[in-house]
Amino acid sequence: MLTGIGGQGVQLAARILAQAATLEGREVMSLGTYGGTMRGGSTDATLVVADERIVSPPIVAEAGAALVMHHAFWEPVAAKLRLDAVVVLNSTVFDRRIDNKFLNVFEVPATRLAAELGNTMTASLVLLAAWTALRGFVTLDSLLAAMETCVPSYRQQHIEGNAAALRCGFAALPAGDAPAWPGGQVPA
Repeated sequence: MLTGIGGQGVQLAARILAQAATLEGREVMSLGTYGGTMRGGSTDATLVVADERIVSPPIVAEAGAALVMHHAFWEPVAAKLRLDAVVVLNSTVFDRRIDNKFLNVFEVPATRLAAELGNTMTASLVLLAAWTALRGFVTLDSLLAAMETCVPSYRQQHIEGNAAALRCGFAALPAGDAPAWPGGQVPA
């Protein structure tokens, strides 16, 4: 699950992750939800990724991982997390205490890192890549290729900055420390 405030790039990050998993031969279903406003309202995305065909919509009662861009809409996502869930949050803006001692929480100053790269709008990509590296979910090459596919033609000028954000995020957390795949097999 990915959550944040509308305008933070949560839906783009979800689309990039879904496309990257597809590029690596996995089956993917995703569902994006939006609050009542385009910017400032809630935005969530749920992805189901599998090695086999997925036969039901990605409406899940519980999740094993979350990317959290902002604290504003954290509670509904927190309620769906399993006790062993891996949470990667944007520590630059997240200002709530996570009381659940059973969650594996990793903090990444995504907005600060994106600002250092020259564009705070890429913070969701920094966080996405950090989570991806930590989980061994997909390779950096797949993320980069997916991003290029997902960026619309009228936003091509952002590809270089987006790639820098993905590279920065991929280096922000220890690779493979919380593997997503059975047996801890991290894709090469």
